[in-house]
Amino acid sequence: MASLHLWRLLSLYISAIAAVLRRASSALSHLIRCSIIVTLIESCLSLYFIFLGLSPTTVELDDHTTVHFWTSAHRRFSRPNLVLVHGFGGNSRWQFLQLVGPLSRSFNLYVPDLLFFGKSHTFRRDRSEGFQARCVVEGLGIGCGRCRVFGISYGGYVAYRMAEMWPEVVERVAIASCGIGYTEEQKREHLGKLGTSVTEIFLPESPKNLRRLLNLSIYKFDPLKWAPDFFLQHLIDYLSLIFEMCCGSLGNVKGLRKEKLELLEHLLARKSIQTFPFPSETMLIWGDKDDVFPPLLAFQLQRHFGPKTKLEIIKDTGHALNIDSPARLYELIESFSLGCSNSKDDI
Repeated sequence: MASLHLWRLLSLYISAIAAVLRRASSALSHLIRCSIIVTLIESCLSLYFIFLGLSPTTVELDDHTTVHFWTSAHRRFSRPNLVLVHGFGGNSRWQFLQLVGPLSRSFNLYVPDLLFFGKSHTFRRDRSEGFQARCVVEGLGIGCGRCRVFGISYGGYVAYRMAEMWPEVVERVAIASCGIGYTEEQKREHLGKLGTSVTEIFLPESPKNLRRLLNLSIYKFDPLKWAPDFFLQHLIDYLSLIFEMCCGSLGNVKGLRKEKLELLEHLLARKSIQTFPFPSETMLIWGDKDDVFPPLLAFQLQRHFGPKTKLEIIKDTGHALNIDSPARLYELIESFSLGCSNSKDDI
């Protein structure tokens, strides 16, 4: 009788362990499949950048900070240097996929991953856009020399700081869809219209907030229109997390989210800039359907920046100009950075 009882108890333990192992095996297999998919996408993007003549470079600024760049493998002295600074929606390869091809024909490109995106990271506590700008400029070093800079969204804050703090380095700066000139009143009003936490939208953890983010950013089409919620949740829970690990970041995925939250919180807490000492020639590029930073802000910035500032408004384009209107955005970046006029009356 005792042996029968022992056998039943042992069978129960074995069944429980087998069930756990099955679930773990299924989850591991699922994770591996996701990892393979993300790694394949990342590899394709990297191969595309290499095909365009760019090469990956990692610069250790000190014992605490590492910055990753994609740079022109064969620099031509007859071409100007152009730095592309990405926004909050991903690393440099994902955001500039449609721009690096045509721009690589006219410029020596320097495309950094900002801190906590891609392979760039720091153990320092500074979360300011000024620190991001310092890391980019120090990472460029003396090899870049004087340069033109383009920054989109969050990258616009960084590009602005680069031009403000290093006018001897930055000859021209183009800023797209950026909230630099928000007054405190405008900030409160706009945040109220969003109706939810900004961090929940820009660092989504649910399908609802992921849809909200893309609907806010993209005007011309809805890339998730036919995607079911369970797929989006899978995308959030697995692919985005594995993406960070596959990119060779810190490996602590929750830590990366925490650092990105701190970047957003710093922007929300910062005081509005009241004066704009800005010696560099400047272009502002905006979409007329931008729901993140409304076009009114572009005209406001133009007045603050002064007579050296050009403004281009692209029709039927949202916050993500690089997705809604990449061809027109390329034309504006190229013409301004080369010092040509490429303004159109109909935009």
